[in-house]
Amino acid sequence: MHLFIDILRNSILITGLVVVMMMMIESFNIESNGLVFKGLRKTKIGQVVFGALLGSIPGCMGGFATVSLYTHRMMSFGALVAMMIASSGDESFVMLAMIPQEALILFALLFVIAIVSGVITDKIYDRVHSSRCDKEHHEDCGAETECSDGYMIHPEAEHHHKEGRHYGWKRIVMLIGLAVFIAALATGQLGHDHSAHTEDAHSGHVHTEACEHHHHHEQGSEPTFHINLLSEDWMNVLFAGLSLIVLAVLLLGSDHFVEEHLWNHIVRKHLPTIFAWTFGVLLILGVGLQYIDIDRWISDNTVLMILLATAIGIIPESGPHMIFVTLFAAGAIPFPVLLASSISQDGHASIPLLAESKKSFLLAKIINCSAALIAGFAAMILM
Repeated sequence: MHLFIDILRNSILITGLVVVMMMMIESFNIESNGLVFKGLRKTKIGQVVFGALLGSIPGCMGGFATVSLYTHRMMSFGALVAMMIASSGDESFVMLAMIPQEALILFALLFVIAIVSGVITDKIYDRVHSSRCDKEHHEDCGAETECSDGYMIHPEAEHHHKEGRHYGWKRIVMLIGLAVFIAALATGQLGHDHSAHTEDAHSGHVHTEACEHHHHHEQGSEPTFHINLLSEDWMNVLFAGLSLIVLAVLLLGSDHFVEEHLWNHIVRKHLPTIFAWTFGVLLILGVGLQYIDIDRWISDNTVLMILLATAIGIIPESGPHMIFVTLFAAGAIPFPVLLASSISQDGHASIPLLAESKKSFLLAKIINCSAALIAGFAAMILM
């Protein structure tokens, strides 16, 4: 029951964050007639750098934002790949607490590898798909897209502050749902339960409280109150504040914008799919990992461990990868293994992508795993 409740909470959290970000992007893009993201569309390299920056944000929120931008055709596939390589999911918080110096070096390496991989991916991807828009112009591009770069452009803004506004049941349902979600975020009701996923390299249990509150107390001193930047709590509160923007859009937006763009396009089309896939994947992984002891898979063979770390990175979940963090912190595995694990895995960030585009998910994971193997073996040779 505890596992089921934790999976349900995480599914609601992930789905809510993605849907809110999709609503924000839709609102900004349409209200500004595409000008908000116009600069981002002009340069693929800029998109890749921006994707890598979002991926470098500890936790999964930067990843969710990138997936939302990608599904809205506002970021390139290379930028998506860069985000997935730069992101280390929830492990980022644990690494910053347990191995801060090594973590900063690792994050810098991931950022560089992400940009290089993203730029190369875009060059190859664009070359392969260069003629797609011309061949399928009438079928895929449509009146609201621009074939030259593949990104959606709306021909005119929805000036919803000038149009009619009525508080029908659809608007009220979204208002209530978003208000509850904001309250749950602000009060920490939807925080990740890291202790349900992590394991110690030797005993089979990791006391994550010690990791997350590592800097709260000094030995022999009384506890003092201050903000812990190694926790996701402050990010949840920040995101709750940003969600107030969407709440204002729901209050002030026109009937057409709220019902057609937010309700029909996002809530009806995307929300059920994202939640179903998120809950299903987390449930399967949560139950399956109860019967799989990853500790027993670990070997002293560095080559085998790099291959294993890369393979486990395919799993869109934070728990299985924590073993490599704890083993590295304990000095049981070399840095190349942790590097390969960090490149191939991206926490929960790719689950919404799996719901939206399975082809993009598989292709991005193949590229990530290839980059992980290349970087891991290169680091092993050089070290």
